[in-house]
Amino acid sequence: MKKTPHLSALAILAASVAMPAMAQETLTISVYALAQDAYKAALYDPFEKLCGCKLVIETGNSVERMAKIEANAADPVIDVAVISAHDALALARKDLIADLDISKISSYDALYPAAQDPIGGHKALGYTFYASSIVYRSDLVKIESWGDLLGNAVKGRVALPNITGTQGPLTLDMINRAAGRSGVDFTQTINDVATHADDIVTFYSRSSELVQLMNQEEVIAAPVGRFAWGSFAKSNLPFAWAEPKEGQAGGMNVILMTKGNGNEDLAYKFIDYWLSDEVQTRVAEAKIDSPANKNVVVSDELAASLTYGAELINSLQILAPADIIDNRDAWVEKWNNKVIK
Repeated sequence: MKKTPHLSALAILAASVAMPAMAQETLTISVYALAQDAYKAALYDPFEKLCGCKLVIETGNSVERMAKIEANAADPVIDVAVISAHDALALARKDLIADLDISKISSYDALYPAAQDPIGGHKALGYTFYASSIVYRSDLVKIESWGDLLGNAVKGRVALPNITGTQGPLTLDMINRAAGRSGVDFTQTINDVATHADDIVTFYSRSSELVQLMNQEEVIAAPVGRFAWGSFAKSNLPFAWAEPKEGQAGGMNVILMTKGNGNEDLAYKFIDYWLSDEVQTRVAEAKIDSPANKNVVVSDELAASLTYGAELINSLQILAPADIIDNRDAWVEKWNNKVIK
């Protein structure tokens, strides 16, 4: 049986279809380029059918998409965007995104608490979580700690993410924890990585690059986001997902509305639809994103390929968005001076 919040969202959308025929409404959304065919089937097409509107989809990397939002602040060309929590906070600090009226989000109470106000001020809502851990060759090595990434067992056959990517700061944080340190001054951890730089095959920028290296057996252990696990799981090689004693790292992507876009009503309908039980379930079943809606129920088999369930989500070691954007420049400078010489 469908749940009341979900029915409420659909009822609002269905009512919009009954409006007199006028110029078709459009909503411009800015999204990651990944899995767009799957998103079209699971999200875009059903929404357009329900609202009688047209979605304009813009894709690109985070830097490009954030720059476009900032460049058009006076007359926004983007209505809704999905982005990492820390990038959303960076936009919020520039007063580029709208305060959200959560009374218009019927699925709000269905979200995990961490997704309800991830950057403060009700300026964004989490739509997906992701865990990050270490993929390794279970026939060649055993990984029990993030500190094992700098150990002799993987010397010359390990890869780490570049500091400038999403996984870079998460990996530094977890190696820092493994060394018994706390806080976000990663100076000593960066020094430790630099000491072992010659033992590291590469500092990768894209998970697709890592998949290739591990399938070619050049790398036997590396940190990666759970969203990339499917590429390893279908390999003929015995890859495993580590559960280090320090825990798994994690992150969240969020959905937001640009400030002053003039298209707020349709934007709210779209955000509410994306966060609804139905869509969050459909997106999870398509293995596009892990759900931020706690009402989503999936099979054990599917759950194994997602970042799913309160127990796992509540256990993730998530770097605060403010810590990332307040310290990122210093981390990159130290990394470039010590590791990339």
